[in-house]
Amino acid sequence: MDALLRVPRMLYRAVVWLANSPRTLLIAYSILIVVCGTLYNRFEDGTSFGDSIWWAVVTASTVGYGDISPQSWQARVLAGILISVMVLLVIPLITAHFSSKLIVNNDAFRHEEQEELKENLRVARALLEQMAARQGITSEGSADPPAGLSDR
Repeated sequence: MDALLRVPRMLYRAVVWLANSPRTLLIAYSILIVVCGTLYNRFEDGTSFGDSIWWAVVTASTVGYGDISPQSWQARVLAGILISVMVLLVIPLITAHFSSKLIVNNDAFRHEEQEELKENLRVARALLEQMAARQGITSEGSADPPAGLSDR
């Protein structure tokens, strides 16, 4: 069962890896076009490699000029897969990547500010512990009972 869960995790990591770098996304897109163009060339007899790459680009962009369309069932399945991958995966990844670059949190702390806040919290904690020790508060955070109430 654990082996079955590894595949989706690996796919998810691969998608995240692709999405985090425009360079890898562009390389993956180029590979997808070349692979689909090559497969189309094999499935469709009489189609030149240049026309096959052109078909892959037009199909992936979902423009679909119609100047080249698949005739064999294998090429039609390939076209469906290519369109689906582009519409459901590649285009959303590109959009998400650029959207994440546009969204900037101006309230986010820089590393130096975070370190300063952590140091200030350490100092505040030490001061509170000193105050608690002077007032007789135990380390659990509860005060000693007032005189006379401990007899009950």
